Amino acid sequence: MEIPPPSRRVVITGLGVVASIGHDVESFWRSLLAGRSGVRRISLFDPANFASQIGAEVLDWDPARHMDPKEARRNDRYTHFGFVAAKQAFADAGLDLEREDPDRVGVIIGSGIGGMYTYESQLKVLAERGPRKVSPFTIPSLIGNMCSGLFAIEIGARGPNFGIVSACATSTHALGEAAHIIRRGDADVMIAGGSEASITPFAYASFCAMKAMSTRNDEPARASRPFDRQRDGFIMGEGAGILVLESLEHAQARGARIYCELAGYAATCDAFHITQPDPEGKGLSMAMKRAMASAAVLPDQIDYLNAHGTSTPYNDKFETLAIKKVFGDHARKVAISSTKSRTGHLLGAAGAIESIVCVKTIQTQTIAPTINLEDPDAECDLDYVPNASRPATVQTALSNNLGFGGQNAAVVFRKF
Repeated sequence: MEIPPPSRRVVITGLGVVASIGHDVESFWRSLLAGRSGVRRISLFDPANFASQIGAEVLDWDPARHMDPKEARRNDRYTHFGFVAAKQAFADAGLDLEREDPDRVGVIIGSGIGGMYTYESQLKVLAERGPRKVSPFTIPSLIGNMCSGLFAIEIGARGPNFGIVSACATSTHALGEAAHIIRRGDADVMIAGGSEASITPFAYASFCAMKAMSTRNDEPARASRPFDRQRDGFIMGEGAGILVLESLEHAQARGARIYCELAGYAATCDAFHITQPDPEGKGLSMAMKRAMASAAVLPDQIDYLNAHGTSTPYNDKFETLAIKKVFGDHARKVAISSTKSRTGHLLGAAGAIESIVCVKTIQTQTIAPTINLEDPDAECDLDYVPNASRPATVQTALSNNLGFGGQNAAVVFRKF
């Protein structure tokens, strides 16, 4: 399928991150290159009775250091992460709404699950203290669009504003749809990405019941091991990734620093199973092909691929198969790595965090590794940049994300 390249180009001018391995972009990137793992025994609740007792928590976190304390009390942990990462990205882009048309600045910050902390805590209040004690801020705190709304209020942005929910493909879809909004002329600037905070008892019990999470509880830092033969499930992570997207004309007119171009995007569905990826990788293959076509990029022009790479038996094998189908002989030449080996799986925030990794890879010409890849799976036999960072010439990068329900998303970044 040939998709003509859009006439209005979209560039990245700001980045923001809150994660287990860093509360800002630079500390996150340093930790990533060093191969540091953010996975440890859970401290947010007592995990003793859970099959999986480990996760990638954001530690030493006080939202009141970064936002109005009253707003911090009224909002969920997922909103805190997204709001702070958005503030970082907005400042990094050097934007000033007093010099912008606020009607042409929008926000799309998605979450795969939303306000799980609020949901659990207020259900407990209802059960123990009755309906009159439930907080009036419960619904605003737990809904998945609140981070977008709160940040728009903070900066006065009146352009397109909503949340996206598509499980673990959420924030890649947020970036792609934000780019479409700019390309069709509905906005000049979009703040987009995702946030997640699901390290809670109910979420853990639910994922453990699915047998989806790693139970390597005695070795937390070695538990997330994408493409390794001994992988046994994903590790829950939390945090947020936010990017500022602008039309090229707008960024150049205000003299913005441009990280790279968001050149292509596609979304597809497996239409196969509610949790398991298509074993033939058809949906993901189509997403990668369409994203590259929309960027007018050929497969052999992709230098780096940030894989979904969850460390689950099915995902890593089927994603490898899809990559081989799409890239042919070039599959063995493209450098691939999984950020989730360090950060765990941030669910709805994963795609934005991993897109930031692509942007930083292009900027620094350095590829962060897949750690814990010690016993390669024979069915996962590509170059996953094992265990150590690598200098490389990276002009073009692609990031994949898959979600429950069969959702797929792929996005292409190109050096500007």
